[in-house]
Amino acid sequence: MSCLMVERCGEISFDSPDQNAKCVRMLDTTLSGEIGTKKKVKRLLSFQRYFHASRLLRGIIPQASLYLLDEDYLGQARHMLSKVGTWDFDIFLFDRLTNGNSLVTLLCHLFNVHGLIHHFQLDMVTLHRFLVMVQEDYHSQNPYHNAVHAADVTQAMHCYLREPKLANFLTPSDIMLGLLAAAAHDVDHPGVNQPFLIKTKHHLASLYQNVSVLENHHWRSTIGMLRESRLLAHLPKEVTQDIEQQLGSLILATDINRQNEFLIRLKSHLDNQDLRLEDTRDRHFMLQIALKCADICNPCRLWELSKQWSERVCEEFYRQGDLEQKFELEISPLCNQQKDTIPSIQIGFMTYIVEPLFEKWAQFTGDTPLSENMLNHLRRNKAKWRSLLHKQHSSSRSNDHSGQVTGSQEQTLNEEETP
Repeated sequence: MSCLMVERCGEISFDSPDQNAKCVRMLDTTLSGEIGTKKKVKRLLSFQRYFHASRLLRGIIPQASLYLLDEDYLGQARHMLSKVGTWDFDIFLFDRLTNGNSLVTLLCHLFNVHGLIHHFQLDMVTLHRFLVMVQEDYHSQNPYHNAVHAADVTQAMHCYLREPKLANFLTPSDIMLGLLAAAAHDVDHPGVNQPFLIKTKHHLASLYQNVSVLENHHWRSTIGMLRESRLLAHLPKEVTQDIEQQLGSLILATDINRQNEFLIRLKSHLDNQDLRLEDTRDRHFMLQIALKCADICNPCRLWELSKQWSERVCEEFYRQGDLEQKFELEISPLCNQQKDTIPSIQIGFMTYIVEPLFEKWAQFTGDTPLSENMLNHLRRNKAKWRSLLHKQHSSSRSNDHSGQVTGSQEQTLNEEETP
C-alpha cells in the first residue's frame, strides 16, 4: 500500500459518509499497523511546492550531506561511474554503494561529464542542493516508482544521448533537458496510477482535469524545486522559461496513455525519412522518444536486472489492488494478485508497449550495438517469462485435475517437497 495514500486520507472522498468514515478508520489502522509513527503526515501529494510552500523557508535543511565526488566515494562506486555508459550498468548495486544516493551521485557525475556545469556556469553546491531535493521527493517506500527507478532511467537516457544518430546534433541545452527530465520524470509519485486518483476524487485529478494527472504533477513539482533552489536563477528569464516549458513537454510525453500518439508520429517520420535533427522541433521530438524508451527500458536489461524491476512494478500494482479492495472499489487491471501474474503482465507489456517502441528506436538509430543488444535482451526476457507462465499453467492444471490423491501419491508428493 502506498504510504502517500495513507498519509493523505483527507484527499480521498466518496459519495457516502459511511465510506469516508470507513476510509479514515482503515487508514488509521494501517498507520499504526503497517507504517508506524515515523511517517505520520510527513509527505503531501500536492502542488504546494509550486505555490511557494518552501522547505527552506520553513527552516528544514536537507539531511543528505554534501560531499565531493572524487574524495568520499568508495572505490567500487568510482569504478562503476567509469562505466556509466554501458548497458549492463547495475543501478541496484550502485545505489547500495552510494548509500541510497544513486540519483544525486549519478547526476552530479553526468553533469560534469557532459560539461554542463561549466557551460551553464552552475554552482556545484546549488546543483547538489537541487538534486537532493529531487531525490528526497521520491517515495522510498514505493517498490518501483522511487529514486532508484529515476536513476535507472537517467542512466539509460545517458546511453541514448550517446547514440551517434542523436549525439551529433545535440546541444548542451538538449543534454541538460534530457538528463533533468529523466531524473525528475516521476518525482513525488504516489505509488498508485491515474485512474485510482480519478475514482477516489483526489485533488490532483481535479486540478489537472483528469488529463496526464501524475505527469503534470511531476513537471510542476520539478519547476517548483528548480525555482526554490535557484539553480538557474543566473540565466536570462526567457531562457529559464523555455527550459521549464521544454521540461514539461518531455515529462508529459511519458504518459503511457499517449503511447500510440508518439509511436504513430515516429513511424510516420521514419517512413517518410523527413526527420531533420538540425531542426529544434525534430530534435526535441526525438528527446521525447528517448525519454519514453528510457522510462520503459527494464525489459531490455539483463535478465537479472529486468526480473527485479518486473517484480517491483507488479508489487506496486498489487499494493494498489489491495488498497482498492479495502476501499471496496473495483480492482484495477493488472492489480489483482490472484488473477494477474507477473509473467502474464510482463508478456503483455513487452508485446504491446515495449517491442513496438524499441523496434522503431532501432530503426531510427540504425541498428547500433546498443539497439541490437536491447532487442536481444527483450526477446530473451520475453521467452523466459513465457517459460515461467507455461510452468504456472502446467502447475495449475496439475492441481486442478489432481482430485483426491491416494496415500502412496501423497507420500510421494511430500517426499518431493522435502529439501
